[in-house]
Amino acid sequence: MRRVYVYNNKSEGNGKLMAVEDSIETFKSQISLHFDVGKENMKLYSSNGCEIVDLRVIRDDEKLYLSLDTNSSESCETDNERMVSDWITLNVGGRHFTTSRGTLLAKEPLSMLARMFADENSVYLMNPSAKDSTGAFLIDRSPDYFEPILNYLRHGDVILDKHINPTGVLEEAVFYGIDSMIPHLNQLIEESTSASSNNHSLTRRDVVRSIILTPTTSELRYQGVNLASADLSRLDLRYINFKYACLSGCNLSGANLSHCCLERADLSHANLEGTQLLGVKALCANMEGANLRGCNMEDPAGSRAVLEGVNLKGANLEGSNMAGVNLRVATLKNANLQNCDLRTAVLAGADLECCDLSGSDLHEANLRGANLKDAAFELMLTPLHMSQTIR
Repeated sequence: MRRVYVYNNKSEGNGKLMAVEDSIETFKSQISLHFDVGKENMKLYSSNGCEIVDLRVIRDDEKLYLSLDTNSSESCETDNERMVSDWITLNVGGRHFTTSRGTLLAKEPLSMLARMFADENSVYLMNPSAKDSTGAFLIDRSPDYFEPILNYLRHGDVILDKHINPTGVLEEAVFYGIDSMIPHLNQLIEESTSASSNNHSLTRRDVVRSIILTPTTSELRYQGVNLASADLSRLDLRYINFKYACLSGCNLSGANLSHCCLERADLSHANLEGTQLLGVKALCANMEGANLRGCNMEDPAGSRAVLEGVNLKGANLEGSNMAGVNLRVATLKNANLQNCDLRTAVLAGADLECCDLSGSDLHEANLRGANLKDAAFELMLTPLHMSQTIR
């Protein structure tokens, strides 16, 4: 009688020393009894992995291995290695992410991640990547951009931290094949680009281009536009609407701003030296610290420049032609108005404290109610009458 060693698998644990019976069915019945397994699908394998179908091939003291699967023991081990757990750990660029297989498959079943961990019968099945020492699947991509993609697969919303660039996440979404996420990311990129553009001031090139493309019969508007520090020198800007525009620090020297609307525009510290300002409307504009030296505001056609309520504190208007200009209740404190032509100008209620009007022509100018404290009136071209300053 032959005897054999029977084991559950090739690890040779929990083995039994058994006698070989007369028939293979009887032998399997004895194995079923000792190992507490059913014999219906039971198969026996030799040490080289071949299935034993005849007892006559069994030698004395041979080692036999038990398997309940329909494949060989070696094939069974291979299949076990490829089986995917319901919980999966991914090593993306050195960072570990743990998620469920359902998360990777449910929302984007055709994505690369879904195909890596899909069921065996799926036509899109891909072999999972190599594993690191902890058993996590290795993916050589950016972990920072992968995190919002994984969160999207979990709850369906695109949520990015403020330091995450949506363009980078878009590249990863394309790589992983997360198609439904791509339109959301494109919208975020467009909004981000638009917001960034709104924060930047327009340039000389932008202004020149718009002037060229705008018909002469149409009004060109720059209402509320940011033109801070732009170089607009020597440009013909007549009749343009700059209401509420930001022209702070802008270079407008030698430009023609005749008949422009500068109402409540910010022209603080702008350079308007030698600028044409005929008939300009600059109600309550901010021109504090601006350079308006040598400007011309007198229109031969009779239209008057309106600078009512304008802030010209500390501005330099030396040598400017301001005949007939309306500066009612304007602030000209510490302004330089030397050698200016202010004939028939309206300065009623204006703040001229510490203003230098030396050498200026104030013939028939209206100074009623103006604050003339510490103002300088040396070398006046025409005498200043009391009726011009008293209500």
